[in-house]
Amino acid sequence: MSIEVLLMDQVEGLGIEGDIVKVADGYARNFLFPRGMATQVTEGKKRQIEKKRLARLAQLEKDKKVAEELAKKIEGFECTIAVKIGENGQMFGSVGIPQILEKIKAQGLDLDRSKIDLASPLHELGVFDVGVKLHQEVTGTLKVWIVEEK
Repeated sequence: MSIEVLLMDQVEGLGIEGDIVKVADGYARNFLFPRGMATQVTEGKKRQIEKKRLARLAQLEKDKKVAEELAKKIEGFECTIAVKIGENGQMFGSVGIPQILEKIKAQGLDLDRSKIDLASPLHELGVFDVGVKLHQEVTGTLKVWIVEEK
Protein backbone atom coordinates (compact mmCIF):
# COMPACT_ATOMS: atom_id res chain seq x y z
CA MET A 1 0.00 0.00 0.00
CA SER A 2 1.36 3.43 -0.86
CA ILE A 3 0.50 6.97 0.14
CA GLU A 4 1.30 10.42 -1.19
CA VAL A 5 3.51 12.59 0.99
CA LEU A 6 4.81 16.13 0.74
CA LEU A 7 8.58 16.27 1.19
CA MET A 8 9.66 18.87 3.75
CA ASP A 9 13.38 18.41 3.06
CA GLN A 10 15.57 16.93 0.34
CA VAL A 11 15.53 13.12 0.45
CA GLU A 12 18.08 11.22 -1.64
CA GLY A 13 16.35 9.12 -4.25
CA LEU A 14 12.95 10.79 -3.77
CA GLY A 15 13.22 14.50 -4.43
CA ILE A 16 13.54 17.95 -2.94
CA GLU A 17 11.27 19.84 -0.58
CA GLY A 18 7.87 20.61 -2.02
CA ASP A 19 7.73 17.48 -4.17
CA ILE A 20 4.72 15.25 -3.77
CA VAL A 21 5.77 11.62 -4.07
CA LYS A 22 4.23 8.19 -3.56
CA VAL A 23 6.00 6.03 -1.02
CA ALA A 24 5.22 2.85 0.87
CA ASP A 25 2.97 3.40 3.86
CA GLY A 26 5.51 1.93 6.30
CA TYR A 27 8.40 3.99 4.88
CA ALA A 28 6.41 7.17 5.41
CA ARG A 29 5.08 6.25 8.85
CA ASN A 30 8.33 4.79 10.26
CA PHE A 31 11.05 6.83 8.56
CA LEU A 32 9.95 10.03 6.83
CA PHE A 33 7.32 11.33 9.29
CA PRO A 34 9.31 10.82 12.54
CA ARG A 35 12.37 12.56 11.07
CA GLY A 36 10.34 15.51 9.77
CA MET A 37 11.36 14.81 6.20
CA ALA A 38 7.78 14.53 4.95
CA THR A 39 4.22 15.25 5.97
CA GLN A 40 0.69 14.48 4.83
CA VAL A 41 -0.37 16.42 1.74
CA THR A 42 -2.50 19.47 2.63
CA GLU A 43 -3.03 22.81 0.89
CA GLY A 44 -1.61 24.74 3.83
CA LYS A 45 1.59 22.69 3.89
CA LYS A 46 1.95 23.06 0.11
CA ARG A 47 1.86 26.86 0.38
CA GLN A 48 4.19 26.83 3.37
CA ILE A 49 6.87 24.78 1.62
CA GLU A 50 6.61 26.40 -1.85
CA LYS A 51 8.86 29.36 -0.93
CA LYS A 52 11.50 27.00 0.47
CA ARG A 53 11.24 24.89 -2.69
CA LEU A 54 11.85 27.86 -5.00
CA ALA A 55 14.91 28.87 -2.97
CA ARG A 56 16.23 25.29 -3.17
CA LEU A 57 15.72 25.15 -6.96
CA ALA A 58 17.62 28.42 -7.37
CA GLN A 59 20.46 27.09 -5.18
CA LEU A 60 20.57 23.80 -7.12
CA GLU A 61 20.82 25.74 -10.40
CA LYS A 62 23.65 27.88 -9.02
CA ASP A 63 25.45 24.77 -7.74
CA LYS A 64 25.07 23.14 -11.15
CA LYS A 65 26.69 26.12 -12.90
CA VAL A 66 29.63 26.06 -10.46
CA ALA A 67 29.98 22.30 -11.02
CA GLU A 68 29.96 22.76 -14.81
CA GLU A 69 32.76 25.33 -14.58
CA LEU A 70 34.77 22.99 -12.36
CA ALA A 71 34.13 20.11 -14.79
CA LYS A 72 35.65 22.17 -17.62
CA LYS A 73 38.69 22.85 -15.44
CA ILE A 74 39.04 19.15 -14.57
CA GLU A 75 38.78 17.99 -18.21
CA GLY A 76 42.18 19.51 -19.01
CA PHE A 77 43.73 18.39 -15.75
CA GLU A 78 46.29 15.59 -15.56
CA CYS A 79 48.06 14.17 -12.54
CA THR A 80 51.14 11.97 -12.53
CA ILE A 81 51.84 9.55 -9.69
CA ALA A 82 55.22 7.84 -9.45
CA VAL A 83 55.22 4.40 -7.82
CA LYS A 84 57.86 1.82 -6.92
CA ILE A 85 58.11 -1.17 -9.23
CA GLY A 86 59.52 -4.58 -8.36
CA GLU A 87 61.88 -6.61 -10.52
CA ASN A 88 58.98 -8.52 -12.06
CA GLY A 89 57.32 -5.30 -13.23
CA GLN A 90 54.58 -5.33 -10.57
CA MET A 91 53.70 -2.30 -8.47
CA PHE A 92 54.28 -2.31 -4.74
CA GLY A 93 50.82 -1.58 -3.34
CA SER A 94 48.25 0.39 -5.28
CA VAL A 95 47.12 3.91 -6.07
CA GLY A 96 43.85 4.96 -4.48
CA ILE A 97 41.81 8.07 -3.80
CA PRO A 98 44.15 9.48 -1.09
CA GLN A 99 47.16 9.49 -3.44
CA ILE A 100 45.13 11.06 -6.24
CA LEU A 101 43.76 13.75 -3.91
CA GLU A 102 47.26 14.53 -2.61
CA LYS A 103 48.62 15.05 -6.13
CA ILE A 104 45.76 17.20 -7.41
CA LYS A 105 45.77 19.27 -4.22
CA ALA A 106 49.50 19.93 -4.77
CA GLN A 107 48.60 21.20 -8.25
CA GLY A 108 46.00 23.61 -6.89
CA LEU A 109 42.73 21.72 -7.36
CA ASP A 110 40.84 21.04 -4.15
CA LEU A 111 38.22 18.29 -4.32
CA ASP A 112 36.26 16.39 -1.69
CA ARG A 113 37.09 12.70 -1.30
CA SER A 114 33.48 11.66 -1.88
CA LYS A 115 33.44 13.30 -5.32
CA ILE A 116 36.05 10.97 -6.81
CA ASP A 117 34.48 7.91 -8.40
CA LEU A 118 37.09 5.15 -8.22
CA ALA A 119 35.58 1.67 -7.87
CA SER A 120 38.82 -0.02 -6.84
CA PRO A 121 42.46 1.04 -6.39
CA LEU A 122 44.70 1.08 -9.46
CA HIS A 123 47.24 -1.77 -9.52
CA GLU A 124 49.18 -1.22 -12.73
CA LEU A 125 51.15 1.36 -14.70
CA GLY A 126 49.37 3.35 -17.37
CA VAL A 127 46.90 6.12 -18.04
CA PHE A 128 43.51 5.98 -16.35
CA ASP A 129 40.39 8.10 -16.61
CA VAL A 130 38.96 8.67 -13.14
CA GLY A 131 35.41 9.97 -12.88
CA VAL A 132 34.62 12.95 -10.67
CA LYS A 133 30.97 13.42 -9.67
CA LEU A 134 30.55 17.13 -9.05
CA HIS A 135 26.75 17.38 -9.07
CA GLN A 136 23.76 15.10 -9.65
CA GLU A 137 23.85 15.98 -13.35
CA VAL A 138 27.51 16.98 -13.85
CA THR A 139 30.52 14.68 -13.98
CA GLY A 140 34.10 15.25 -15.06
CA THR A 141 37.00 13.02 -15.99
CA LEU A 142 40.44 13.35 -14.46
CA LYS A 143 43.37 11.79 -16.30
CA VAL A 144 45.75 9.93 -13.95
CA TRP A 145 49.16 8.78 -15.16
CA ILE A 146 50.83 6.06 -13.09
CA VAL A 147 54.54 5.87 -13.90
CA GLU A 148 57.61 4.11 -12.54
CA GLU A 149 59.53 5.96 -9.83
CA LYS A 150 63.09 6.75 -10.91
